[in-house]
Amino acid sequence: MPPENWFQKNTKFGSAPIEDKDRAAVPDGLAVKCSGCGEILFNKDFEKNLKVCSKCGHHHRMSVDERIAALFDEGTFEEINVPIRSRDFLKFPDYQDKLDKGWAKSGNNDSFRIGIGKIQGQKCVAGLSEFSFMGGSMGSVAGEKITRAIETGVRLSLPVVLVATSGGARMQEGLMSLMQMAKTAAAAARLAKARLPLFIVLTDPTTAGVMASYASLGDVLISEPGALVAFTGQRVAAQAAQGQKLPANYQTAEWRLERGHIDLVLHRKELATTLGRLLGLLYNPAVAVRPARTTARSTARAKAGVSSESSNS
Repeated sequence: MPPENWFQKNTKFGSAPIEDKDRAAVPDGLAVKCSGCGEILFNKDFEKNLKVCSKCGHHHRMSVDERIAALFDEGTFEEINVPIRSRDFLKFPDYQDKLDKGWAKSGNNDSFRIGIGKIQGQKCVAGLSEFSFMGGSMGSVAGEKITRAIETGVRLSLPVVLVATSGGARMQEGLMSLMQMAKTAAAAARLAKARLPLFIVLTDPTTAGVMASYASLGDVLISEPGALVAFTGQRVAAQAAQGQKLPANYQTAEWRLERGHIDLVLHRKELATTLGRLLGLLYNPAVAVRPARTTARSTARAKAGVSSESSNS
């Protein structure tokens, strides 16, 4: 949210500016306004509380760097450098401009980062979505990184933790982005065959092609409170309901928890402790199945090295 919108009053139909006298009472950069209840939160307390509103409990979005700091043991996360970038191979209108803005805004090569780290002393391979890069959309590069994270887990016989936040498949890459759904799902199946656990953390929002692929395939699905977890938007869902009134909390993590789609809804402060406990309970290196041989795909990658541009395949 841009600074100029921090001190606006949320209404049913949008936001309205608050009185100038109220705006002047809080210096710039000192506080933020909760997008859930409108409470003014001092930055120092807000950051200390992991960007969770102390009044209503609304979980605000975090960057990948903030997620790493909150989730992993200090100094243990080592990023797996995959220097590939998306290309505008379809010459989709304005796509290159969006990519340029995404690189500048997020400081990342794409909407997903992967690495190896420890959570409460438990070593794992991890992948994290970056919503500030084109809404965390899954294009060919994001799909490749997710697949590589899972394949690294298989190769090193380690469990995998994926933190999802995304608006879905990246429409600017057309069919190539939709292929990532099958690609990541196939990788998850290989991890399961190797008897290694996959943990999915759903954050606000996790929707569409991402929710319909790897984000639904974990052995344990954990969500943050109030997260939008859905396949389609509310308007499309309402049309599909053919006049039936949908529940008020439809498409929230809590609604899906009640129906068994996800396993846990946890406050952000409890996430690291719970994941560490689950990693210790469900990961048994003694029963993990190491690959019998190096695949042709990984052999070709090892010989070719990592290219500077994505092949978008």
